[in-house]
Amino acid sequence: MTAVLTGLDRLNREYVKKLSGFRLGLLANQASVDGNLNSAKQVISQLFPGQLKALFGPQHGHGGEDQDNMVETSHASDKSLKIPVFSLYAQSREPSREMLDRIDILMIDLQDVGTRVYTFTSTMLHCMKAAAKYGKKVIVLDRPNPLGGQIVEGNLLDPELFSFVGPGRIPMRHGLTMGEMALYFDHRFALKSDLEIITMEGWRREMFWKDTGLRWIMPSPNMPLPETALVYPGQVLWEGTNISEGRGTCRPFEILGAPFLETNAVKNEMGKYATEGCHLQNYQFRPTFGKWAGELCHGFMIHVLDPAAYRPYFTSICLLYAILKIHKNDFNWKQPPYEYEYKKTPIDLILGNSDLRRDLESGKNPLTLKEKWSQDIESFLNERKEFLLYF
Repeated sequence: MTAVLTGLDRLNREYVKKLSGFRLGLLANQASVDGNLNSAKQVISQLFPGQLKALFGPQHGHGGEDQDNMVETSHASDKSLKIPVFSLYAQSREPSREMLDRIDILMIDLQDVGTRVYTFTSTMLHCMKAAAKYGKKVIVLDRPNPLGGQIVEGNLLDPELFSFVGPGRIPMRHGLTMGEMALYFDHRFALKSDLEIITMEGWRREMFWKDTGLRWIMPSPNMPLPETALVYPGQVLWEGTNISEGRGTCRPFEILGAPFLETNAVKNEMGKYATEGCHLQNYQFRPTFGKWAGELCHGFMIHVLDPAAYRPYFTSICLLYAILKIHKNDFNWKQPPYEYEYKKTPIDLILGNSDLRRDLESGKNPLTLKEKWSQDIESFLNERKEFLLYF
């Protein structure tokens, strides 16, 4: 298998002349590596000696060191390059004028996981807004969407629920690369950015991560495997509940559960249609941190058998529906704050639609809910066409 070439792999000598003399900044983390596992800062500092003036880090830090939501990362300095490392997951999540005064061009190289609530796209949007405001160019070094680019799933986010885990009217599983998302944001928010995308070579929309020939580097502490990314568009829902999403285990998001969960009763409440492309294995675990730390939890491990048939958002909606029905007295929604939103219910921010939560509470069948968002999907697929860079 020939490996896909990422935008970083294609940042070759032709750009040396093009970018000569410009002061560069880089938004990246530990997963920003080339095909030989050289870090983006190493590649860029060698291609453009003395031009890299600042590093920026998203949620979890430039080195991916910090766990969980709303665990802020401090500013730091890079000892080898002797330049500042600015955290964009701190008191502010948008680069300030003072940060951007150091550079002429901001290069963005982040590995997204193809799910609306993953905050790297929000960080990119904040950077694009600031760059447009202060007259800086943005270059996005594109990377694969590990879920592929064909399948889109879920309801569109309601504008009143826009947040750091939902920056635009997009579905939970959007099927866009970071470069395509940047083009979409530029249009949707009328930014008129000085924006350039360095595209990949060899990536096609039908590709899942396993088809790319690339090595998986954890983009965040609880995204250890490509299989984690496959389940994440659905399993992230548990962040808005008192059900453990498997944080504090070796397989976060693939595992879910709680001490009170009756697995057989939950399974019986779900229709067979709910697990197409996957298998729910009855599973016990004891988280070392996070929800139910130290307590024995009963639940499931999701095994994805057919990524093309599996619909993570729908499967987890069906699980949520069944748990609400079986465990009315034990189940609870998480209360604010959640990702810097202090008033709105976290599950509403995650689902992107308050009516969907109320429909689930009232016992509406997930198949009916799925039908409701099919029109949303059609609308989004049409809207995104002009921003697609790969086919």
